[in-house]
Amino acid sequence: MPLVEALGLKNIIIYLLVINISAFLAMGIDKWKAKRGAWRIPEATLMSLVLLGGGIGGIAGMYTFRHKTKKPKFFLGFPIMLIMEIGIVIYILVTTK
Repeated sequence: MPLVEALGLKNIIIYLLVINISAFLAMGIDKWKAKRGAWRIPEATLMSLVLLGGGIGGIAGMYTFRHKTKKPKFFLGFPIMLIMEIGIVIYILVTTK
């Protein structure tokens, strides 16, 4: 049984929306906290949100809030993770037909 059928396309879309909005907001909240010298969201958490499917939201948040744009781990890592995720999705879609 293909993965998309097992999980349901609607559920996958909802998950991707939630994880991308979460990544976007996390970047904004971390920037806001950085400006105020408050407790920060760990970099590992930001990376994990993107790794779990929040690549578009993470990249959008990075450039919208101008946050972490000078750190290679982020300005290279986020797009690389997004490209890998797109590749995995394409692979799953092609091989499960």
